[in-house]
Amino acid sequence: MSTALGHDSARASSRSARRSTLTGTGKLLRFMLRRNRIYTPMWVLGIALIGFYVAHAIQIIAETDQELANLTTMFTDPVGRMMTGPAFGMDAPTHERFFAAGYVLFIYILMALMSVFTVVRHTRAEEQSGRAELVRSNAVGRHATLTATLVLVSGANLIAAGFVWVAALTADYSPEGSALVAAGGLAVGLFFSGAAAVSAQLSESSRGASAMAGGLLGLAYLIRMSGDAAEVGGSALSWFSPLGWAQQTAPYVEDRWWPLALLVGFAVALMSLGFWLSTKRDLGAGLMHTRPGRPEASPALGTPAGIAARTLRGTLRGWAIALLITGLMYGGFAQTMLDTADDLPAEMAQIFAGDDIMLGYLAYMALFMAVFVAAAGVGGLQLIRGEEGSGHAEYLMSAPLSRTAWLGAHLAVLLTGLLLLVALVGAGMGIGTFASLEEDGGRHFGQIFLGSLAQTPAVLAVIGIVIGLFGWAPRLAIPAGWVVIGFAGFMTTFGGLLELPRFVESLNVFGHLAEYPVEEIAWTPVLWLTGLGAVGIAVGFLGWNRREISRA
Repeated sequence: MSTALGHDSARASSRSARRSTLTGTGKLLRFMLRRNRIYTPMWVLGIALIGFYVAHAIQIIAETDQELANLTTMFTDPVGRMMTGPAFGMDAPTHERFFAAGYVLFIYILMALMSVFTVVRHTRAEEQSGRAELVRSNAVGRHATLTATLVLVSGANLIAAGFVWVAALTADYSPEGSALVAAGGLAVGLFFSGAAAVSAQLSESSRGASAMAGGLLGLAYLIRMSGDAAEVGGSALSWFSPLGWAQQTAPYVEDRWWPLALLVGFAVALMSLGFWLSTKRDLGAGLMHTRPGRPEASPALGTPAGIAARTLRGTLRGWAIALLITGLMYGGFAQTMLDTADDLPAEMAQIFAGDDIMLGYLAYMALFMAVFVAAAGVGGLQLIRGEEGSGHAEYLMSAPLSRTAWLGAHLAVLLTGLLLLVALVGAGMGIGTFASLEEDGGRHFGQIFLGSLAQTPAVLAVIGIVIGLFGWAPRLAIPAGWVVIGFAGFMTTFGGLLELPRFVESLNVFGHLAEYPVEEIAWTPVLWLTGLGAVGIAVGFLGWNRREISRA
């Protein structure tokens, strides 16, 4: 009798312990939903719109089977497979197979990024800011925050996957293949949610946690690149990448569901590991301790520029590596574009300016990459805004350091870094073209390099817009910057096919500059965009010197 009572008591105690670790999960989830009422829907809506547009645009770009067959070279050659995947079904292409082979990977990457940023935002970033400690001072269980976060991000991935499925169905694609595409995106999102849950326990900073999970995504992409470039359908190396697992389902061709079990299994394992690791550390601490710094600070840290360089060097270095590799890959398509120039559908050819399709393609890619350089700039300004919000800026300015000197130093370092990024993009594309072309590859290096530099005024204009808002309406500055980047990316990618009103096209700051070398440089938009950037920076400095520091 006493033994039975002891067992019942132990079971009750176990249930009570589980409940106590999850106490407050529902309230935290409601709080997160309110806090993310714009952030998460924008991610989900963006993924949905991209899925819908791509699924339907393929049918417009290549209306006939012959036009579709002419485009398959972009995905079936080794460079194409490096970029997009194993090219299942391209021996007998259809619109739905073209959709899966060429574009679904990028939807998966967006869902992975949404998952990483959302998990880190509500876990490690909350601890770093001190809000998590305030929340945990109430009746909140140890696992409540992570549980609520994973429920939130899982729901966002499920809704985004549902939209992608509906987008494919509205294009009259196979229901089973469309469901497999959506399920693959959901599984990828869950996998990287688990990865971010683990990285949030390891790193002491939100930047480090995002870098770890983002680095895993980049490594997965690189492994998949190497595996898929080896042969059509992928090689054994492709199976070492979670992105490769999703693509090995071969939607609309073989419709294999079982590779998703790998993603789901590892997602559950990573999430469980995240929960377990959270019990092995103190709140606010990371399991990987920050390495000790130098015994003595560098003399450069005694200057505003040195402090700014220390703040921004990590993000600029990461963008430099990513953009250089991407530029090399885009340049590697030069010979493919040269070989298929005569067979490209008219709708595809109209995207590229000029009569030389190869140079038109490279000029277009320089424009496209400039949008990402501007994104790096907005990311850098977000770090600067974070320095103000965290109180670091106010602390520094308690010393003999003026507001103008502080912001000016950060802006000077950022603009110098962005100029170097633009140059790296041009150099990467030029080197990729040189390696790709069978004849006269080096002849185009200078043109490609200058074509990339020609996009700098648009990047400066974006920085000017954000800095102007930073001075007067700091809470709106960074969101507005990402809206400008998102609109520019959409218009640069799809604007030429949509036949939108001229007024809408003119809102894209990257749509005014000539695409050198296939177009002559027009100096009027160069001067206007440069002036917009300069005026925005001046207005921002004026507001920065008049408003309160750390103003919300």
